[in-house]
Amino acid sequence: MTETETIAYDVVVLGAGPVGENVADRTRAAGLSTAIVESELVGGECSYWACMPSKALLRPVLARADARRLPGLSQAVRGPLDAAAVLARRDEYTSHWHDDGQVRWVESIGADLYRGHGRLAGKRTVTVTGADGEVRTLTARHAVAVCTGTRARLPDLPGLAEAGPWTSREATSAKEVPRRLIVVGGGVVATEMATVFQALGSQVTVLVRGKGLLARMEPFVGELVAEALTEAGVDIRTGTSVESVTRENGTVIAATGTGDRFEADEILFATGRAPRTDDIGLETVGLEPGSWLSVDDTLRVEGTTWLYACGDVNHRALLTHQGKYQARIAGNAISARAAGVPLLETDPWGAHSATADHRAVPQVVFTDPEAAAVGLSLAEAERAGHRVRAVDVDLSSVAGASLYGDGYRGRARMVVDLDEEILRGVTFVGPGVGELLHSASIAVAGEVPVERLWHAVPSYPTISEVWLRLLEAYRG
Repeated sequence: MTETETIAYDVVVLGAGPVGENVADRTRAAGLSTAIVESELVGGECSYWACMPSKALLRPVLARADARRLPGLSQAVRGPLDAAAVLARRDEYTSHWHDDGQVRWVESIGADLYRGHGRLAGKRTVTVTGADGEVRTLTARHAVAVCTGTRARLPDLPGLAEAGPWTSREATSAKEVPRRLIVVGGGVVATEMATVFQALGSQVTVLVRGKGLLARMEPFVGELVAEALTEAGVDIRTGTSVESVTRENGTVIAATGTGDRFEADEILFATGRAPRTDDIGLETVGLEPGSWLSVDDTLRVEGTTWLYACGDVNHRALLTHQGKYQARIAGNAISARAAGVPLLETDPWGAHSATADHRAVPQVVFTDPEAAAVGLSLAEAERAGHRVRAVDVDLSSVAGASLYGDGYRGRARMVVDLDEEILRGVTFVGPGVGELLHSASIAVAGEVPVERLWHAVPSYPTISEVWLRLLEAYRG
């Protein structure tokens, strides 16, 4: 191991995924010298093992599903998907797991990239150990931002490690489609990957410990998604806990608490995420290695004046777009403090306050049907103490939905705050509803009064007319 000189910057960013890139972009735009440290591929989890490859895999699946709902086209798409072509297109969207383009972007904003393992080494200090063992020390005049993301969390089960389970990384980067696949979990990764591999030809079994799928969304979402997956041929077992996993002669065997045994060629565990903070030197600044980092709304780690944490590591909203939002807020806050601004705009919805983390987090689940939600569910709003009313509409009653595809099934809900007459949350489930979500995000984040929403006229005949149906149902 060889040590070199210490190099000083205004800001040092740990992690060059979308979140770290956005912090660096904002601090560089403010004229602050910035270093960004990455131990794997520049572009991070989202670009190579999560958002981009999963959606590239899902798009042909959803396009075929839509086509099958249309007379004159349905017969033409009855055959199987070309799995090799789908996987090849996925490879294109991951740049074949090369990060040259992302590196050029970092260079274009004037940030300095350091490849290697970055660790905190005390206040405002980061060491970077390269693949060759050379150690560089970076110091930050103003801030260090931890943007190291999360990794898949595997349960402590007998035989699991030896069985070679898939996590989301192996699923999204798979080179072949297994004949049989067990998916353990009922959340976003589980439902999306079950959708993909069933459509590509796998016999898929989903084992869910809880009562249903997508439990964090409105109950009807998981019900509709489960109904569609079951109709497509997926075997969904709820209330089922995996107790052990073995691999015998290439076959994976999952044993459950009820004594059932399920066999497959591969098993995917989609059972949560853990923060990548176990080996980044948190102990050198009085924090617990492996912990989630608690932050205030400027994304500054609680109890510090110089350390920030954006994205998954702060456990506020484990979504790429929300992490990028936090990064923009943090970059603005770091830049303002570096400039000596005496009072930051930290009131709700202020320039230096990540208010949307609490009130307007959007998410789309790219299953068939799609699920999309922003803000609070009915149960969440009630637990928060709001006096609310849920308004539901069958999406098939909307002309645009009927035109979208024969036999359209879907549902929409808005959660109305009866005291403030604004929307606390909106949920859609149905084919193509992902593109409806931003209108709901604007309504929730903008706290648009219900009476004003009447003046936002949806075009006819689009699925967006569901807004009119929701308002009519609310008025009664």
